[in-house]
Amino acid sequence: MSAEATNPATAGPVTTGPVVPTVPRRKARARIDLRRLGRAALLGPAARDRLPDAIGHVAEAHRAHYPDADVEPLRHAYVLAEASHRGQMRKSGEPYITHPLAVTLILAELGAETTTLTASLLHDTVEDTDVTLDQVGEQFGAEVRFLVDGVTKLEKVDYGAAAEPETFRKMLVATGNDVRVMSIKLADRLHNMRTLGVMRPEKQERIAKVTRDVLIPLAERLGVQALKSELEDLVFAILHPEEYEHTRELIVDNASRADDPLAEISDEVRAVLRDAGIQAEVLIRPRHFVSVHRTARKRGRLRGADFGRLLVLVNEDADCYGVLGELHTCLTPVVSEFKDFIAVPKFNLYQSLHTAVARGDGQVAEVLIRTHQMHKVAEAGVVALGNPYAPPSEEPVDGERADPTRPGWLSRLLDWQEGASDPDTFWSTLREDLAQDREITVFRPDGGTLGLPEGATCVDAAYAQYGEDAHACLGARVNGRLATLSTVLRDGDTVQLLMGQDPASEPSREWLEHAHTPAARIAIQRWLTTHPASAEAQEGISEAESQPTESSARPAADGPASRPADRPAAAHAVVDQPGTTVRLAGCCTPVPPDEITGFAVRGGAVTVHRVGCAAVARMTDAGRAEVGVSWGDTTGCRVTLFAESFGRPHLLADLTEAMALEGAEIVSATVEPPSQQRVRHTYTVELPDAAHLPALMRAMRNVPGVYDVSRAQAPTPGD
Repeated sequence: MSAEATNPATAGPVTTGPVVPTVPRRKARARIDLRRLGRAALLGPAARDRLPDAIGHVAEAHRAHYPDADVEPLRHAYVLAEASHRGQMRKSGEPYITHPLAVTLILAELGAETTTLTASLLHDTVEDTDVTLDQVGEQFGAEVRFLVDGVTKLEKVDYGAAAEPETFRKMLVATGNDVRVMSIKLADRLHNMRTLGVMRPEKQERIAKVTRDVLIPLAERLGVQALKSELEDLVFAILHPEEYEHTRELIVDNASRADDPLAEISDEVRAVLRDAGIQAEVLIRPRHFVSVHRTARKRGRLRGADFGRLLVLVNEDADCYGVLGELHTCLTPVVSEFKDFIAVPKFNLYQSLHTAVARGDGQVAEVLIRTHQMHKVAEAGVVALGNPYAPPSEEPVDGERADPTRPGWLSRLLDWQEGASDPDTFWSTLREDLAQDREITVFRPDGGTLGLPEGATCVDAAYAQYGEDAHACLGARVNGRLATLSTVLRDGDTVQLLMGQDPASEPSREWLEHAHTPAARIAIQRWLTTHPASAEAQEGISEAESQPTESSARPAADGPASRPADRPAAAHAVVDQPGTTVRLAGCCTPVPPDEITGFAVRGGAVTVHRVGCAAVARMTDAGRAEVGVSWGDTTGCRVTLFAESFGRPHLLADLTEAMALEGAEIVSATVEPPSQQRVRHTYTVELPDAAHLPALMRAMRNVPGVYDVSRAQAPTPGD
């Protein structure tokens, strides 16, 4: 339950609410008096044969988008909601029923379909009244039940301080199955933000910060710009009242100007399009408060044309480009301001052409060009999809881009949240993830795509494509060239990930430094946490071992039983300590029949070195006790090889193919950036028999471009 009042930073109710496109245009309805509707609600529902007066406005707004809609479910939902909430009051003193009415009206104006509006009227009944989810399901069906459940908060009495983050987790999981859940939540938060003034200042600030960090980014990702813009202004007023007041004064001063550059430029644009025979509607779109504030910070002194934008609405996609051509021909374009979001839509459904035209006096007007359908989607986002889960109609709507009901960012979020079992980790990671407000698209060699946040690396791409199997990633090609896993990807890059086949592959602790996405970081950290011996060994012997690899001789619980039957067993060392993890050192890569010794490292593991390894001398000098080890019964081995080559196309593919033909299984690989046309490769491989090692090295040397192959050698003591 929440309170209703005017915004604290304004003299009256904030009026920067959503501007809903309508085709054809109709007269705007007067602002609805929810207080009067609340008093009417106390009188009880209307007769069954007519619509209750209190939701007449909702039905009118709904039928503006869906003329043939059956509003009987709305009448039924209102009757139940009014009866259930009767006697409950908001902190402002108004009947509580005014809140679900207002939330539903917001969604109706945006074009939500009947099921969403029905659930919106009922969205607080399960949380705040004796109505149960089963009752909702029995009376309104499974869809409405799911939506109401999705927005119902978890009880603090059950979850304590974790109630808020876990409520958002529950809501996001529900949104993954039905995006309409978040539509209702956003409208709910908007009305609560409009009426936050009766709350204590500290509570206003807390709610505003959560709105800023979580709800506004979600509104942006779902494309609901109308709600996002007003939420931004309301948060701005609460968290930055002085800057808000200054911005308000700028807007008021501009409104009192005798001249209006935007109106003059809009007249010029209309004349140009009329002469060209293009049917178009040219509107002036005032910037909202936060937009004016950002523009002022970017440009310094504001001119009259900076307080709004021109919006040109046409009927067909092709007309958008026709308008653009006429404007750039007949007016002075600012070429640097041109963006084509029709050919390349944003990840949140947004489509439009952006340009700007300049006058001789220096005034520059930004122009948005889109179809009426694009405008509807730009304002209402997923709400404009109606029921996105209904079977598609036979005729597409004006050929407009259809939206997948589970966008890429949401799939990524749902994936990583499963690994964030701690509420605090989930809450902080969610805010961090949502703060990444730009997305890039990279292409896979098979033609598929990956959506990633800006700044993502090959590590992030690996975990986005393969999940936890990305632990086996060996390297990558970006746009056909070998690249390190730390390479930052750009929009439009083609990424080929080079994967090993070892199910026991380990991620490197260093990957955490290059992981930009929560999915990658959580997967890597979870592996390090659940394999403390390996993690400690990576850290504890990093000076002596550049790339340690774990022997496949694990405890029986996860050892041979987890290995495919047709995969040869690798050489393993045996230590007389049952259950101990044994690792073959990467600095000297011992193989049978090398003479070996072992040392205990942090985490209880034992690392095996060749007796002549420099690391053995250093650890012995430091007083570290040796542990007796010996080779096991298997004849296979794991070894690290260095290959020196000249750079040439397809070298890596040819080299790895030659290794595979010799029966070598690549466990890990590192390819250093080319230096003076020379490339250094490091491979850790498994062989079914140590005796095959010379033949493998010969095969590698025979690959054109490879001029040397050597086994990792122990450095001389004292080096």
